[in-house]
Amino acid sequence: MAFDYDLFTIGAGSGGVAASRRAAAHGARVAIAEDRRIGGTCVLRGCVPKKLLVYGTHFAEELEDARGYGWTVERARLDWGALVAAKDRETDRLHGIYAKLLAGSGVAVHEGRARIVAANTVEVAGRRVTARHILVATGGRPERLAIPGAELAIDSDQALDLRELPRRVAILGGGYIAVEFAGIFRAAGAEVTQVIRADRVLRGFDDECRAHLQAEMARKGVRFLAGAEAARIERVAGGLRLELRDGSALEVDEVMMATGRRPNTAGLGLEEAGVTLNKAGAIAVDEWQATTAPGIHAIGDVTDRINLTPVAIAEGRGLAATLFDGNPTRMDHSCVASAVFSQPPLGTVGLSEEAAAAQCGAVDVYTALFRPMKHALSGREERTLMKLVVERASQVVVGAHMVGADAPEIIQALAIAVKARLTKRDFDRTVAVHPTAAEEFVLMREPTRRT
Repeated sequence: MAFDYDLFTIGAGSGGVAASRRAAAHGARVAIAEDRRIGGTCVLRGCVPKKLLVYGTHFAEELEDARGYGWTVERARLDWGALVAAKDRETDRLHGIYAKLLAGSGVAVHEGRARIVAANTVEVAGRRVTARHILVATGGRPERLAIPGAELAIDSDQALDLRELPRRVAILGGGYIAVEFAGIFRAAGAEVTQVIRADRVLRGFDDECRAHLQAEMARKGVRFLAGAEAARIERVAGGLRLELRDGSALEVDEVMMATGRRPNTAGLGLEEAGVTLNKAGAIAVDEWQATTAPGIHAIGDVTDRINLTPVAIAEGRGLAATLFDGNPTRMDHSCVASAVFSQPPLGTVGLSEEAAAAQCGAVDVYTALFRPMKHALSGREERTLMKLVVERASQVVVGAHMVGADAPEIIQALAIAVKARLTKRDFDRTVAVHPTAAEEFVLMREPTRRT
């Protein structure tokens, strides 16, 4: 059977674009469909615009710290609307770049929502095309709580587009999106209350790092309501009234739901095509990104494994190499570094102390808690936490964690060492760069505790 394309990708986010361009570079005939703007969550509704807002709002602390270094800073204020407009200009620019990259790679772009309608057949905007392989890379979307008044809340997509800064914000959720927006709104000057069901934020991360981050966020003025759940939202004269299940309530200008994300699998014709979905609606794939239906593959957040842009890109490029370059390539999902762009930020790679104790048996834990040199003159009380988790038997460093300024940048470099399974002795033999915060990772000589 002759096909219109060798690969048809549904979803033009980072993963879908990377897979499509790499497949085209290997000589495949490729098309991609997108029903929104090219660029996807990371570029348009996630990582990039969110971090631009983090940068923009963090200047409040930089200006405050400058006084300790002799600077006179008068009448400084944040124009929230100008910041959001600048963010929009940058995401528009990136959207254009992604479109040009696809065109330059020879990838045909189909505008509209795609649906699998038969074997090797996709329909977009009323037109049917065939492909030897179909790739689903549709990512995820914000999930809302099923409570009365949920429609009055905003999600992370809408939070990025607020034209005015709310004076009072309640954020529902304790995950990375919740803590990142709590930092953004608080640094911009809003009163922020974060409502979390657990006792602390970032379930699944290292417990010590979770506790430290929450304490630092509280020091910056974020109010936490732990062990609390939202019951309903209603509009009142002063804004919105958020009622909790214990009967208490608070009045705010905005309620933001950051209570998780769900894979974008609805309406794609997947189950009819024989693609198995799990209970969360994610696509089940094997180590080669293959679904349970012949010729249909999936990558990225729609598979709900490690929901990070670089993972989706690596999965997509590996699939292209496997299908079109005669080079079978699997994504290695072990030891993937990540960061939370909270204020202060958190960086992590490898196992948490709790996971290491469960998987490795005896572990040695090294920690450093200190006031960064910068704050010797600024007077800020913020503390940085650094942590190494070492398997005692082999002395391999199985985890590295940091909460503090530049944590994501530092952890990116440390990820190489942890991925390479270097030992604590390798760290000890490394000469420090002084004076830096990062040097603490090679100066921790004695374990803080052994578990």
